[in-house]
Amino acid sequence: MTWEHIPIDDVKTRKARDAARELFEDDEDTAHTEYDEEDPKHNKYVKVNFPPFFHYSVDADSNPIVVGKSHWKGDLETGVFSKDHGQMTNKLAHMFIKLCERYATRSNWRGYTYNDEMRSQALLQLSQIGLQFDESKSQNPFAYYTAAITNSFTRVLNVEKRNQNIRDDILEINGLNPSYTRQGMSSGSQHYDE
Repeated sequence: MTWEHIPIDDVKTRKARDAARELFEDDEDTAHTEYDEEDPKHNKYVKVNFPPFFHYSVDADSNPIVVGKSHWKGDLETGVFSKDHGQMTNKLAHMFIKLCERYATRSNWRGYTYNDEMRSQALLQLSQIGLQFDESKSQNPFAYYTAAITNSFTRVLNVEKRNQNIRDDILEINGLNPSYTRQGMSSGSQHYDE
């Protein structure tokens, strides 16, 4: 994983320096931001769609040789940086679909009427973050993708519960019967209050 071949975002760098100068006009030593040249943070670079890297091969003398670069079009010597280079393969997309389908059949998710919405939200989330898995931070992409799916399913569940509570409140205000879930909660709470 490296940011060596990613160009510096001049607009971001310029804006950050101007903002720092305005804040600290009298003290030049404190006007340091993450966009300064000497700062190694990646925030000063052009934003890319997944973490940049080099591919290496080892020659007969055990010396590493760069054989490929992410975000790069053309050969290593005459190629150029490409901000949007690299896309999800069909195979990875099918794997994401299978992951979501399999996760949706788990016992704690399969009974919901909005299971399809949960799956579609999880697929949308995976398509947005799928290429952003950082191999330098973890060796388990399956856990990364499963966590994203779990969070998407839980998010949809919480939104649906909130909507159901609002709907039940409106029904009760108008003197109508709320959902069976709310009725069960009401009778259960009366039972425990006695």
